[in-house]
Amino acid sequence: MGFLLDWLHFCCSSRRKIYYLPRRYKFMSRIDKQISRFRRWLPKKPMRLDKETLPDLEENDCYTAPFSQQRIHHFIIHNKDTFFNNATRSRIVHHILQRIKYEEGKNKIGLNRLLTNGSYEAAFPLHEGSYRSKNSIRTHGAENHRHLLYECWASWGVWYKYQPLDLVRRYFGEKIGLYFAWLGWYTGMLFPAAFIGLFVFLYGVITLDHCQVSKEVCQATDIIMCPVCDKYCPFMRLSDSCVYAKVTHLFDNGATVFFAVFMAVWATVFLEFWKRRRAVIAYDWDLIDWEEEEEEIRPQFEAKYSKKERMNPISGKPEPYQAFADKCSRLIVSASGIFFMICVVIAAVFGIVIYRVVTVSTFAAFKWALIRNNSQVATTGTAVCINFCIIMLLNVLYEKVALLLTNLEQPRTESEWENSFTLKMFLFQFVNLNSSTFYIAFFLGRFTGHPGAYLRLINRWRLEECHPSGCLIDLCMQMGIIMVLKQTWNNFMELGYPLIQNWWTRRKVRQERGPERKISFPQWEKDYNLQPMNAYGLFDEYLEMILQFGFTTIFVAAFPLAPLLALLNNIIEIRLDAYKFVTQWRRPLASRAKDIGIWYGILEGIGILSVITNAFVIAITSDFIPRLVYAYKYGPCAGQGEAGQKCMVGYVNASLSVFRISDFENRSEPESDGSEFSGTPLKYCRYRDYRDPPHSLVPYGYTLQFWHVLAARLAFIIVFEHLVFCIKHLISYLIPDLPKDLRDRMRREKYLIQEMMYEAELERLQKERKERKKNGKAHHNEWP
Repeated sequence: MGFLLDWLHFCCSSRRKIYYLPRRYKFMSRIDKQISRFRRWLPKKPMRLDKETLPDLEENDCYTAPFSQQRIHHFIIHNKDTFFNNATRSRIVHHILQRIKYEEGKNKIGLNRLLTNGSYEAAFPLHEGSYRSKNSIRTHGAENHRHLLYECWASWGVWYKYQPLDLVRRYFGEKIGLYFAWLGWYTGMLFPAAFIGLFVFLYGVITLDHCQVSKEVCQATDIIMCPVCDKYCPFMRLSDSCVYAKVTHLFDNGATVFFAVFMAVWATVFLEFWKRRRAVIAYDWDLIDWEEEEEEIRPQFEAKYSKKERMNPISGKPEPYQAFADKCSRLIVSASGIFFMICVVIAAVFGIVIYRVVTVSTFAAFKWALIRNNSQVATTGTAVCINFCIIMLLNVLYEKVALLLTNLEQPRTESEWENSFTLKMFLFQFVNLNSSTFYIAFFLGRFTGHPGAYLRLINRWRLEECHPSGCLIDLCMQMGIIMVLKQTWNNFMELGYPLIQNWWTRRKVRQERGPERKISFPQWEKDYNLQPMNAYGLFDEYLEMILQFGFTTIFVAAFPLAPLLALLNNIIEIRLDAYKFVTQWRRPLASRAKDIGIWYGILEGIGILSVITNAFVIAITSDFIPRLVYAYKYGPCAGQGEAGQKCMVGYVNASLSVFRISDFENRSEPESDGSEFSGTPLKYCRYRDYRDPPHSLVPYGYTLQFWHVLAARLAFIIVFEHLVFCIKHLISYLIPDLPKDLRDRMRREKYLIQEMMYEAELERLQKERKERKKNGKAHHNEWP
């Protein structure tokens, strides 16, 4: 059994784990007493599972080491049949089946080849019986680990409980256990982010009546705004956008900048503390010193390059070799394919842009007054729904393209193939999901020109403008609809699809059995009728959460409720995934892993990108910087160093420019002359920009205030990014990857193990010496 590199339990009965306890001071002891008195009035650990229901997970004081047949006397073995747990036994069996020769021949080896050529339909470990029982687990206990997992983990009634990660690890293996440990940690870390985000939103609600800007918008009945589209869009009072101005204040208020900084720091703290949490889990699960075996070469790689071989410097055996020129050419073709698919996404976004600029005029001429008066909101809502459908359709295409490009690269090992496929799929999905959001955040309404000189697509369609209250409301709608729809769709597909498939399979089996349908099926047949795990393992689960993490951090300055939506979804996601693994899927092969792999690097990249995007959202998309410049430079408090609400008096009028209606282009001139407002045709209208009036020396040229705002925006981006990055690096430096108490425990355990090994070996030699003396085989020159 030397091929097995799993860590299994052994201990020496003369020693136990002994750790130094931290010194407790009198002051801390008094605080603990007061806290314990307060806890008496509360339920005792309501989120922890009852230990009586987990009898097999009681911790022992045993040390662990790699199992070795030569050192079997060091291991405590009460029962040889149960010494290896079921997950380890399934790995042993799978290891043997992968390497056994089933027929004479060079390539007649392994279970995978038999599955490929159709000799077998499936191969999977069996579940440990049924997950349901007629008897209550509280009175009769769990019938098996699967039943125990269902009752204390996969049941919806324990949604508020901590996960039994040790039991998950024993049943499904360390790799799946680490996924649920990371998902639980991520969900727990979302609580402070969701609380602060909800506080920012509520702060906007509380201060809504005191917001000077929204007050001026609601009272601006005498300010007539220019039409937002050609021909059909009418003139409108600025006060008509009162509701949108109030909604914008809910998300764009004084607490937004603080929340953006908080979320950037939160992302760093989340990743740094996850490393510490992972270290504790790796120690508890004996993964600290575990290293993967040198991976075997993929059969596809071996078949492609079997004619070219070179000596492996590690094993000393000849192996297939891929030339450098061949590898580079394949990578170039793969990169070109990735670039082409990204261009397809950009083309889809361009199509959505054309839809928006065309339909805004259509909705403006609609018969229903509700849609006609809210043409921009109707355009944004329908565009987001169409964009969501395009996203879901392109996702199917991306999976096939990513498979094609990854196989084209011919990765050498399975881990290289998995990392390459993961990176491609993440890039495709991330660009597909966020491209429209980036357009709305940074391009919508930025390059439209001004009345009388609009910029147009193909010299035909006028680019879409922002609402008189700004573009932030469009970004909020985009994020809210995409997050809710995508998470709802993913949850339905994760649970609904396997339920329907399993129901249909059971129905077919009953029809085939006929009158014998009530007969009890063996466990292997019950498991065979379940759905197999995804071909890519945990890829879909990780990808869904990573994309959600991007939504939660990248544009969180525009949508503070994103962490709250993510938290609510993840509370459901944990139990949904647990239910799926325990009841709807075949039991996956248990495998080991030290961490979450390439996903950690992707999370770090998203954390860096979030700092940049939030800086641009605050500086460009929101009105935070223009308001700040007005308060300190142009408002009633200019030069006084104040920026209160009284300093914002007159801001709305100062942020609007004047346009002479007679200067409209023929194709832009509205059908209405505006006489419905004052009884006479309008001569002037207003629009959002900082431009000179038509009677100035340079008509419609940029004012000095525009350049001040632009300079302030650029300065804010630079200061914000440098400040946040400095804080992130400082936090990364101050938080060690390994907790101090864990480091001390590991060092002390290593020291005690050395002592115990020495004593155990000495005891064994002394016993052998005594036995030789009894048998009369002692020698005078024997040592010791």
